[in-house]
Amino acid sequence: MANQLIATETRDAASGAAPPLPRHTVRLDSFPRGGVAAVFGASGGIGAALSSALAETGHFNAILCCSRSSDPAFDLTDEASVAQASEAIAAAGEIRLVIIATGMLHEGDALPEKSLRELDAERLARVFATNATGPALLMKHLLPILPRTGKAMLAALSARVGSIGDNRLGGWYGYRASKAALNQFVHCAAIELARRAPEAICVALHPGTVATKLSAPFASASGVAPVEAARHLLGVIDRLGPQDSGGFYDWRGTPVPW
Repeated sequence: MANQLIATETRDAASGAAPPLPRHTVRLDSFPRGGVAAVFGASGGIGAALSSALAETGHFNAILCCSRSSDPAFDLTDEASVAQASEAIAAAGEIRLVIIATGMLHEGDALPEKSLRELDAERLARVFATNATGPALLMKHLLPILPRTGKAMLAALSARVGSIGDNRLGGWYGYRASKAALNQFVHCAAIELARRAPEAICVALHPGTVATKLSAPFASASGVAPVEAARHLLGVIDRLGPQDSGGFYDWRGTPVPW
């Protein structure tokens, strides 16, 4: 069923040539040409923009989009679906780029906690399942099958508020803590990955404030358009090398404090 996950074939069927690059498109020439790129959370604002931007590069043979509505369906809280999606991606070709563009900041009317008295165990468990445990399970199933040679990358979208060193305001307990946990998973996984595939990269990326449903409840948050955020993130992805693996970088490529 892997073909049902393929959102866009990036080559012209008649000529076999890559389509012309739109103006300002990131080229991703640091990656070997061909292979597969996959976006998890492709139905979200940033995920959809990343999927489209990857297709526009014409660099990969196929772009695979994974979400709750893909076939097979993908659910971060269900490891069986994580394993099934990973197998489908591996069957589609050599995996060169995986982007985890998933995240949970609020649930309906329940906004991020402002104080300790608002903490709820069940809600914290759901936030951690989405923001930390789920991405860690994707690393478990995908990092061991990245190519041993040539540039390959898994990039997980984190958040600056997950930085302990940069935390001056407090609040947002569950979101901050779960993103900090994600950063630790990334760092640990990068160390293990380097032993098997020295040219592969595993990083956490902060996309900045983006105008999506995630940031919509916060009137004071003026974010960039998802298409612009995607272009910035892919530019950073193109520039990062093995020496940067295990790090946490913002949309400009600047390291973020742990």
